[in-house]
Amino acid sequence: MYEGAVQDLIDELGRLPGVGPKSAQRIVFFLLDADRQDVQRLSDAMSAVKERVKHCQICGNVAEQDECAICRDARRDQTVICVVEEPRDVMAIERTKSFRGLYHVLGGSINPIAGIGPDQLRVRELMTRLSDESIEEIVLATDPNLEGEATATYLARMLKTLGIKVTRLASGLPVGGDLEYADEVTLGRAFEGRTTVN
Repeated sequence: MYEGAVQDLIDELGRLPGVGPKSAQRIVFFLLDADRQDVQRLSDAMSAVKERVKHCQICGNVAEQDECAICRDARRDQTVICVVEEPRDVMAIERTKSFRGLYHVLGGSINPIAGIGPDQLRVRELMTRLSDESIEEIVLATDPNLEGEATATYLARMLKTLGIKVTRLASGLPVGGDLEYADEVTLGRAFEGRTTVN
């Protein structure tokens, strides 16, 4: 235990996801040794995020304007929406350079244990976006875990009635992985999603 401000900062940093007490302590001592200007830039950047960043009014992604850069980009395919759980999922997909459509961020996944149902997610906003009839496909890109699967199943059932093509991201074996270490669900998905080799 340290005194005063040092311990307070360690405690606050320790509340961040993925930062344990030892990591928090290392960060604090790094900041103590850093130049005042470097620490001020970090502080300013944290304040700016809270003051300027909001959620896009259309898709729910993070943005500094009312609409994010993706929703403002007229060159993107306006007929396909990829549904993800969080804004960081948008960036993960964008890094692949494989998808040029639009996104819809739900803000989480269905998790009854945590008290999160469809009403706590941005499902209503998704349905509103689909009412203009220009959307031809919805890609469900929720996490391949219990909550993500429950969310994808719920959305697939709901969207089925609209006559829109609904697809789900394939899942299976990671590149560089060994079959012997794959769990049964992953291996099963890999068999279900197998493709023809020419």
